[in-house]
Amino acid sequence: MISLPMSQISLPKIIPYITDRKNSFYLMGEFMHFAIQPAFATSGLLVGLLVGLTGVGGGSLMTPLLVLLFGFHPSTAVGTDLLFASVTKVAGTTIHNAGKSVDWQIVGRLATGSVPATILTLLAIAHFGVASKGIATAISLTLGVALLVSAISLLLKDKVIAIAVRRNPDFGLNTSFWLTVLVGFILGILVSLSSVGAGALGTIALFFLYPRLPTVRIIGSDIAHAVPLTLLAGLGHWLLGSVNFHLLGSLLVGSIPGIIVGSFAARYAPEWVLKPSLGLILAIVGVRMLA
Repeated sequence: MISLPMSQISLPKIIPYITDRKNSFYLMGEFMHFAIQPAFATSGLLVGLLVGLTGVGGGSLMTPLLVLLFGFHPSTAVGTDLLFASVTKVAGTTIHNAGKSVDWQIVGRLATGSVPATILTLLAIAHFGVASKGIATAISLTLGVALLVSAISLLLKDKVIAIAVRRNPDFGLNTSFWLTVLVGFILGILVSLSSVGAGALGTIALFFLYPRLPTVRIIGSDIAHAVPLTLLAGLGHWLLGSVNFHLLGSLLVGSIPGIIVGSFAARYAPEWVLKPSLGLILAIVGVRMLA
């Protein structure tokens, strides 16, 4: 039987083996059994706590952490984080949907733009080579810019919302169709290249386009759209061989309880301290990624 380490699993490598029953059982065992890495699990826990406390997307924190602290290739960090995000956002979508705070019409409009953009971006990555220097540079630059914009959005969110409501009072479900599709298209490119943008940037854009919509429905719709977006982009990176499942498993082990604890603690946390501090951290990391 041919040994196929989890870190090297991708669809082109799996197909020749899965027709053999022994190999199929071997691969299943690889998926079911992995050693939890304490450092990665701890990182997942800390990121989960911050996500629960502040609502900031995990990609803004996890991807640069994997690149700068642990030294992962940018493609591996982005691909793994995309699947990580898709799993963690399913829970948020379920909660928001149960509370009827998801506008599925807006989700559909965003997906109309983001799905083709994601596919095109993945094809471009495949064309140039997922491990190529050019793709690594493109990912680092996109990640750095996205982090800086996310930091600005986080720090100025309340002012942006006030401006959106004052300047665009007539925008809404009947007047924002193509602009919403365009936002989805831009998010598809950003998220596929950097895993950042679906949260902070998507929310700000929706506030401008739908100022009359309650905040909870804006957030719920943005989270719901992030599930298929990150899942599609993550699966694409998996097909390209840039997902580390051992890393993914360790991150999830730490992040899921972290998000739960952070969400419950959010009501007691001083937002006026947390969000400016996190915005400053994102800005510093963004500059570091561009350096």
